[in-house]
Amino acid sequence: MVSGAFSGSARGGQGLPRVPTPPSGWPIGSYDTYAEAHRAVEYLATNDFPVQEVTIVGVDLMLVERVIGRLSWPKVLATGALSGAWFGLFVGLLLGVFSQQAMSFAPILVGLVSGVLFGMVFAAVGYATTRSGREIASASQLVAGRYDVLAQPRNAEKARDLLAKLAMRPST
Repeated sequence: MVSGAFSGSARGGQGLPRVPTPPSGWPIGSYDTYAEAHRAVEYLATNDFPVQEVTIVGVDLMLVERVIGRLSWPKVLATGALSGAWFGLFVGLLLGVFSQQAMSFAPILVGLVSGVLFGMVFAAVGYATTRSGREIASASQLVAGRYDVLAQPRNAEKARDLLAKLAMRPST
């Protein structure tokens, strides 16, 4: 749990801080991956530990950009057409459902074609305006160097004891 002003929430009457607030608590474990930290908290939960007093903190944050491939006009236009097609299909279905006429595929077809055209135009404009600096497609992700698990001082010792038992178990 973090300290600071709290707003009401559906989770047991506790919520998140209203403003950015540093985490509080004592370290009870440190892990290389988020999955390991999450596994530790799940273990605490299965052993009736009050996990609402636990916080997972990513430390040494890095922005990792993974290159997916090269961008080209055909790829940009195809992606724009596909994206627009989905939106156009959705709009066409809505028009078809709420039209006063008998069931017709005309609104769906019009929505689909319009969506493809608008999607291609918007993708082309976006690519043309940023083309000089972007010849690759990539996905960015925020990753931590390590993940510390904190617990409130009143239960930190109990949490450390439980996590020590977890560490002695063979990993599955």
